[in-house]
Amino acid sequence: MRLCAEYLAAHDGASGRRQARLAAAIGALTAAHGSPEDDPFDALLGVGRRALEVGDADALQLALDLGESATAIRRRSRAAWLLLGRALDGLGRADEAVAAYETHLELHPDHDASRTTVARIGTLREQRDCLDEAAGLFATDDAATLRDAQARPARRTLDDFAAYTRSRVAEHGAGDPAVRRLVELYGRYRRLADEGRVPDPLLGGGEPIGVGGLRRLVAGRTACLVSGAAEVAARSLGTDLDAYDLVVRCDSLRARAGGTGERVDLHAVSLRGDAPWEAPAWTEHVGIRVVYGDPQAQWRRSVRRRLVPGAQDHVGDASLRRPLSDPALMGEGGWAGDTTTAFTTLRLLDFLDVSPRLDLIGLGLPGQLRPKEKEWVMAHATNVDESTMRIALR
Repeated sequence: MRLCAEYLAAHDGASGRRQARLAAAIGALTAAHGSPEDDPFDALLGVGRRALEVGDADALQLALDLGESATAIRRRSRAAWLLLGRALDGLGRADEAVAAYETHLELHPDHDASRTTVARIGTLREQRDCLDEAAGLFATDDAATLRDAQARPARRTLDDFAAYTRSRVAEHGAGDPAVRRLVELYGRYRRLADEGRVPDPLLGGGEPIGVGGLRRLVAGRTACLVSGAAEVAARSLGTDLDAYDLVVRCDSLRARAGGTGERVDLHAVSLRGDAPWEAPAWTEHVGIRVVYGDPQAQWRRSVRRRLVPGAQDHVGDASLRRPLSDPALMGEGGWAGDTTTAFTTLRLLDFLDVSPRLDLIGLGLPGQLRPKEKEWVMAHATNVDESTMRIALR
């Protein structure tokens, strides 16, 4: 009660729904002490959960104090150990958080909600492995600091890791093998920070794949990216597509049933606002579906709402949602946020560099690519056939 009172006094006048809920929970704890019907311990845990929702440093410290009190009061309270673990996790004390999470699991290992905790433990351990390996790549004074980075809040750890990576790249150059490994570790750490290790069960029933998964699925396969324009359909190019192992189409697919045939092996689509894409873009079965979008929260909501269960075998995860600007992937500057889906996809496939043949069909037509995008394509083209509207990148 003293800790709660001190928190309220320090945040007198603080506004916001979460702060109001925390204050109400503290009031409920106060009332529970004088009520024979209420359990003060449950009210204590309720204050801790509301403090976690607020999430700033002071609120997380309050949650930690309450978690330590709760585990001391009832050593076998599963909820108390979970509260303690989440508070430690939020404050960046990852190793201690893992220990608390493990105690939580040991008490009731078969509980349905345990899967989330198990996944979080895996994420924290994998992040620790990334930091340890990264710190061991170079004998520098700041390597020890990097090893201890996970004892700080997540945002600061990520900033420290990014600064360390930039410093090593500047010192040794991007071609150094240790630098390349460091960049790979940073990319993995960042994706873990964004997404964790749990495949999202709402991704349309498809197996989530990242950059590595997409590279494996594309490796060694000839590919063509086909425009859905009516002009392409009029050229009756559909039979030519059988010569490719992978047929790629983008966005709404609305003109797909013309002369360019019915095949689609990889479907790429961009989420721009809440525009109602036509049903075939989401309901027709494809082997791989990659969805581009930003910011991440909006991308996640849109993907969950629009992906149809059973309509894709594989679906790109968040590491593929903005490949051009993602510093953990291509990180190319100068491209606008509304880059066409077709160009984003062909640039991604070209970057992966695992397809022995990569052709563009119809993308040389006016309006299919933006001027800067078309300029890039023509600068990298190895052959241009205007009669079939086919551009070869390799």
